Amino acid sequence: MYHIEDYDYDLPEELIAQVPASERDESRLLFLERSGESLSDHFFFELPRLLKAGDTLVVNNTRVVPARLFGWKQSGGRVEVLVLEHSGHSAVQGNTRWCLLRSSKRPKKGSRLFFDNQVQGVVESTAEDGLVQIMFEGPQPLDSLLEEKGTMPLPPYIRRLKEDGRAPADRERYQTVFAKRAGAIACPTARLHFTARLMDALLQAGVTLVPLTLHVGHGTFKPVRVQDIRHHRVGKEEYAVGQETADAINAAKREGRRVIAVGTTVVRTLETLGGLESILRPSQGTTDLLITPGFEFKVIDGLITNFHLPRSSLLFLVSAFSGLALTRKAYEWAVAKAYRFYSYGDAMLIL
Repeated sequence: MYHIEDYDYDLPEELIAQVPASERDESRLLFLERSGESLSDHFFFELPRLLKAGDTLVVNNTRVVPARLFGWKQSGGRVEVLVLEHSGHSAVQGNTRWCLLRSSKRPKKGSRLFFDNQVQGVVESTAEDGLVQIMFEGPQPLDSLLEEKGTMPLPPYIRRLKEDGRAPADRERYQTVFAKRAGAIACPTARLHFTARLMDALLQAGVTLVPLTLHVGHGTFKPVRVQDIRHHRVGKEEYAVGQETADAINAAKREGRRVIAVGTTVVRTLETLGGLESILRPSQGTTDLLITPGFEFKVIDGLITNFHLPRSSLLFLVSAFSGLALTRKAYEWAVAKAYRFYSYGDAMLIL
């Protein structure tokens, strides 16, 4: 269960969702019950009747920054820049940011890049895997430029051209109703299925919703290049958990009620804190927690999550919670039933 090959599966390309469901809560929902190892098919709007009064749902309120910029080099060659650091991150000061850069030939230190609205960038340093540190300068602050001209950092399996007509819709649909604190470069996709009407129905059913923040970084999606998955390393991501959320989770655990994480980012945040103390406290910090089978979950009792890529750390986490064999069974079921996969796809409820 620690070999990377154990986390391979075959997925027909047509099941990779290129657009979201017409209505957020009309996506499909595969319900996996661990105790009886049972699977059943539902729609996401049925979630209130699949949960029970007293359950506490924990959601991530990070907001995705439209962090992808297109520009050009002094030679005229095109560049694509994904800004990884944003004003919501504690370490960010000014307009010098770490970025991922794509171009036909990698710019050298000192190279100048050009963007819209007379904004320029100077490459200050370079690192491995396409990482560069760029100092942005010009009449418009970088954060303002991103909001005006940036495009959403959709994952590469969602195919969009530079001037794709679906880009405005992506700005709305690759964001969630919980989005509040800017800083993520990818969406915690389990939240994409929620609507205002669904939240009202959950509250009427006696389910509590509380927020935390984890700014999703590119480290979560780093390719796994080791044979033993326990040797993989994910990058550090910033989190914040407030007093109200800590109190609600502590009360639920004390009273024997279920804590259900909406997304793997919530799992990693709560289990990071749960591994430090038996009682959750308001906290800010970073986590690079890698969860693989054998992990002892101390906080969560359930998980809502999308379907993840083969050989990914997110699939390791789901397999740790529901068991590798049962996870494989669920994914085989989902493929056979033509569920839609990945960011814009359908979801699973695991209890």
